[in-house]
Order: sequence, then C-alpha cells, then structure tokens
Amino acid sequence: MEIIGQRIKELRSENNLTQSELSKQTGLGLATIAHWENDTKTPSVESIIILAKFFKCSADYLLGLED
Repeated sequence: MEIIGQRIKELRSENNLTQSELSKQTGLGLATIAHWENDTKTPSVESIIILAKFFKCSADYLLGLED
C-alpha cells in the first residue's frame, strides 16, 4: 500500500470514522477517499491540505516524509 493511502486509512480508523463520515466532515468525495485508500488515485495538493488540517497533522506526515 502506498504511504499516503495507508496514512489516510490509519488516521480515519484512529478517529473512528467511516469513509462516509470522513467525506461528510471534509467535503471530499466518498468514492475519492476510497480510491486514495486503495491506491488507485493520489490526492491533489488541495485535498492533502484539507486532510492535514482535519487530522491536525502535517502534509509531510501524510506524504510519508516524516513519522
């Protein structure tokens, strides 16, 4: 699994959110989130920023550049 998809899934699970709940709370598409977690698509810069702010982590963490 690619790092970013794995990190999104881990953060979502740690926060006890379903993909649907994450979609509703961030305004990001449900199918899009599923694609990211399945590594069939990569989030845009704008989406990474939204996720980093939502999960209160750095974009570098999501991208696997830091632990």
